[in-house]
Amino acid sequence: MRAILVERTGGPEVLRWVEVEDPTPGPGEVLVELAAAGLNFIDTYHRTGLYPVELPFVPGMEGAGVVEAVGAEVSTFRPGDRVAWPLHLGSYAEKVVVPATDLVPVPDEVDLETAAAVLLQGMTAHYLVHDTYPLSDGERCLVHAAAGGVGLALVQMAKRLGAEVFATAGGPEKVALAEEAGADHVIDYRARDFAEAIGEIAGPKPLHVVYDGVGAATFDASLELLRPRGMMVTFGNASGPVDPVPPLRLSQLGSLYLTRPTLGDYIATREELEGRARDLFSWIADGSLTVRIGERLPLPEAAHAHELLEARRTTGKVLLIPPGR
Repeated sequence: MRAILVERTGGPEVLRWVEVEDPTPGPGEVLVELAAAGLNFIDTYHRTGLYPVELPFVPGMEGAGVVEAVGAEVSTFRPGDRVAWPLHLGSYAEKVVVPATDLVPVPDEVDLETAAAVLLQGMTAHYLVHDTYPLSDGERCLVHAAAGGVGLALVQMAKRLGAEVFATAGGPEKVALAEEAGADHVIDYRARDFAEAIGEIAGPKPLHVVYDGVGAATFDASLELLRPRGMMVTFGNASGPVDPVPPLRLSQLGSLYLTRPTLGDYIATREELEGRARDLFSWIADGSLTVRIGERLPLPEAAHAHELLEARRTTGKVLLIPPGR
C-alpha cells in the first residue's frame, strides 16, 4: 500500500507519498481501509518536531473508513463496519491499523467523510465548553480562529449552551462563516485590534473564558480581557507556542486561571470517547451541528494541504482523500 512518510522533520516538503509495507492487525487491533483522513494542526507539530515523534513515521491523527480485518481478541468490530477515530498516529495511509479501543462506530445517518471531519476538532470543542470551562447561560466567551474547524464547532456549542460569543476571524469570508455559525460579535483581526473592539462592545475585562487555539499571537491581549477569576484556555499553537507565564501575573490580573488542555486527557476512558462521539453524531443527524468541509484534497497532496493550513488559507475542515475514493 501507499502512505505519507516523514523520515526527517521540517517543512511540508518532508511529506513523501511512498510504498510501505502492508499493515496487519495484531491482538486488539483493527485494519481499516481509509475513506478520509482529517487535517489538523497537530499534524504540522509532529512534522516540524514541535511535538517529537520517533522517525520515520506516518502522520495524521484522525480518520474514518471501513473495517477490512480484525485481530485476535477483537469482538466489538467486524469486517464491513463503518468506523472512525480521533487520535491515532498513522492516519495518512490507504490502510490504517487502529486499536479497537480507539475506534467508534459511525451511525448510518452520518457519512464517513463527515465522521472523519468532526471527531478530533469536534471532540476538542466538546470538552472545552462542557468540561474545561463549562459554559453557563449568559456567560461571555471569546473564540479565536472562529472560522476554523474547532472554532466553528466551538461557536455552535457555546451558543447551544446559551453563551454570548465573541469571535475573531481573518478577512470578510471568515467573518461571515463565524457569524453564520451563530457568533454574536465577530472581529476581523486583520482590520482592527480585537481587544479594543471587544472593550468597545462590552467594556473592560468582560469575559468569563477565552478559548484560544492560536497561541503566541493572541495570548497576552486575551489575558487582559478576562474578568477576575476568569479562565484562559490555551489549547493550540497555530501562531507558535506561548512564552512562559509567571504565576504572579495571573494574580495581578485578577486571580485568573490558566490551563493548557489536550484531547487525550478528555477521552482517556472508553465512556468519555463514546459519549463525546455520540453527542457529535446525534447533533449532526438532527441538524443542530453543522460540519463545514472546506476542501477535499488527494492524500498524496498532503504537503500542499499543510501549506494551506499553516498559511491560514483554509476554512472549516480539510480532508485528505486516498486515491480511488
